[in-house]
Amino acid sequence: MQVTSFKDLNPSPRILLGPGPSMVPARVLRAMSMPLIGHLDPEFLRLMDEVQQLLRFVFQTQNELTIPVSGTGSAGMEAALCNLIEPGERVLIAINGYFGERMYEMAKRYGAKVDRLDRPWGQVFDPDEIESTLSKASYKLLALVHAETSTGARQPGIQEIAAAAHRYGTLLVLDTVTSLGGLPVEIDAWDVDIAYSGSQKNLSCPPGLAPLTVSPRARTIIRNRRTPVANWYLDLSLLDKYWGNERTYHHTAPISSNYALREGLRMVAEEGLQARFDRHQANARLLWQGLEELDLPPLVREEIRLPTLTTPQLPGTFDEAAIRRRLLDEFNLEIAGGFGPLKGKVWRIGLMGFSSRRENVTLLLAALKEVLAAAP
Repeated sequence: MQVTSFKDLNPSPRILLGPGPSMVPARVLRAMSMPLIGHLDPEFLRLMDEVQQLLRFVFQTQNELTIPVSGTGSAGMEAALCNLIEPGERVLIAINGYFGERMYEMAKRYGAKVDRLDRPWGQVFDPDEIESTLSKASYKLLALVHAETSTGARQPGIQEIAAAAHRYGTLLVLDTVTSLGGLPVEIDAWDVDIAYSGSQKNLSCPPGLAPLTVSPRARTIIRNRRTPVANWYLDLSLLDKYWGNERTYHHTAPISSNYALREGLRMVAEEGLQARFDRHQANARLLWQGLEELDLPPLVREEIRLPTLTTPQLPGTFDEAAIRRRLLDEFNLEIAGGFGPLKGKVWRIGLMGFSSRRENVTLLLAALKEVLAAAP
């Protein structure tokens, strides 16, 4: 078999304003170019400690078991579910978008008896509604999404929902993939049992790591399982030995990805959480105002709208995919379409981490105005 010659790798310098990944700052890219060392090298072990400290800061938690799982955000989702679920146990998944559906499908694969509480895409749950459902059966866990990437909706009342779950002896699993580092996530204050995220959104690192934090309550449940975790790679009792005091080999950690995560988290700490939240909110408001002026009002009402992911409603009078392609080809701007019941009805515009910049909003709005004016 003859292999043809390939050109040098030269990706286009995109301005990433979709649902992820977000743009990666030069500091993070430089960190990834540092020399490799072994995953049990004393220097890497020290770096692991630093990453854990920084993750605790961003999650606003003192949880000892706070680690980056090797894998994307979906690996964090799977780790959260597979470590808590044992065959035959009953779980409740609150579903108001695509990623609630994904949790539902994962939970079924681990042998759970899965009940679902549904809301239309773009809406959120009332804590009383969730408590009423929890009162009707004995659930091992409740899982829901804090920031639904498919709709742009933010679930409020997490502290009230967690309290309701604990009144019925239920653990709370929270998806923070599109919220961590972009809007408040307060794991200890809210009393969340397990939360997970992804490196590639508000933390502005390449995809490949899934920050995850486990409360002492959930950690005890995992330690006292009757059956082994069905997923060896994501078994937290094994990962805990590598990331904890034992430093026992589990798998070859992605060294360069952890370099990147450390640097991305350092940038979060340097900016400060509140300043970061304020920046995301200010740039989102600028975007929302501009979209209204273009007759593309956001789908989600403002009080539950994500500052990190906006879904403008489309009038259905133009080829939305063609508009997105022109933005990409002519302006190097990436935004995404909707999917599921929102396919063709919304765009998904992300202002996450390093991508959440005033100049990016200004460019996108100007480009949209020009392209829409020329649309047939």
